[in-house]
Amino acid sequence: MSAGQLRARLAAALSDPELAHLGRGLKAALRIRCDDAVLVIVLDDGAPRFSDETDVDIEIAASADDWARVLAKPPPPTFHAFTALQLANPAFTLSGDPLRIAQARPLLERLFERLTAGPVAKAPALARDLGQIRGGYYAVNCGGTRYDMFVESAGQGEPVLLLHTAGADARQFQAQLADVELAQSWRLIAPDLPFHGRSMPPRDWDGGPYRLSSQQYLGWCVALIEQVIGAPALVAGGSMGAAMALVMAAERPDLVRGVVAIEPPFRSKGRRNPYQHHVGVHGGLHNASFVRGLMSPTSPEADRRRAVWIYSQGAPGVYPGDLAFYSDEFDGAVIAPRIDTGKTPVALLCGSYDYSATPEDGRRLQALMPGARLDVMDGLGHFPMCEHPDLFRPFFLRALAHAAGTPHAAGTD
Repeated sequence: MSAGQLRARLAAALSDPELAHLGRGLKAALRIRCDDAVLVIVLDDGAPRFSDETDVDIEIAASADDWARVLAKPPPPTFHAFTALQLANPAFTLSGDPLRIAQARPLLERLFERLTAGPVAKAPALARDLGQIRGGYYAVNCGGTRYDMFVESAGQGEPVLLLHTAGADARQFQAQLADVELAQSWRLIAPDLPFHGRSMPPRDWDGGPYRLSSQQYLGWCVALIEQVIGAPALVAGGSMGAAMALVMAAERPDLVRGVVAIEPPFRSKGRRNPYQHHVGVHGGLHNASFVRGLMSPTSPEADRRRAVWIYSQGAPGVYPGDLAFYSDEFDGAVIAPRIDTGKTPVALLCGSYDYSATPEDGRRLQALMPGARLDVMDGLGHFPMCEHPDLFRPFFLRALAHAAGTPHAAGTD
């Protein structure tokens, strides 16, 4: 690959209309090194352009061979996104003021998304009906505090508690809740945790920093099962929710019929960033872009954009507050050996493009839980339930069947 080919792909990406929205107010210069060749892009108030500037704020450097991997259709994992290059790809060097990088991240993540755009992974279209979803508020008492939790539900049959990822809410499971066939066999229950989505903080909150602990999170989930669902349930969670599903299987197996851990961490890495809640950075833009690169470049763009839309709406400090549990406290090496998969079946689902909770994390967890099922989902990333729900569905069905103890159920092969 030549620097000219890289420039041509960048030129096409620079015309993307979303960049104007993401870069408003930003003034910075980016230098891209491809072996000895240099390209400079000025990020000018949402109108990026090539320039001859020599004074730059940010530099990304790699060999021509590694830039060729970025331009491949599709690119391999960790070559597919700006933040992936920064956090998970040693072939690339990123330098510059960290604050300026954080301010530029939304525009740069979208720029790389356009640079790596390729064919969408094909999957059969499914019948969905948003009208079958019912939502309402429940007064849930936990630890002497009343929480007014918003909970969505759909379907009938064995209950499945759906736990959203850090900093998000139950809209991540909208495609599953609306799945007409899925609702014929499963009762799906998806809460917004307190401080998230439509669930407000409790009235006695003093306005101080939000910091989630394993004990608090477990208490909320136990209260939901006992007071809202009313019977032991399967627990299917994504990322932070996957970690809690495993904690529940270890701590309260009496309430957990089985676990579907979607993108489970072993020990979460790379999720902490001081600019997730910082007065010098637009939190809604930054946090949405910070998770944008965790998804697969072969997932539909409209679905990926909706997935990050949820993150753009999180309250200040909630995403990093969730990471107090997910990144700082959860340890798969401690939790996984405590789970008896003979009594509480566990299914692990790991997307090939997820550089945070990786397929290798899934293998390490499986090794500590004999009998656990592991599926590596080729072409999916960290938010498979919402980034490409049609491609995710057969993996989810097989995982549900395993967790329920019916691995040979119809429609799961």
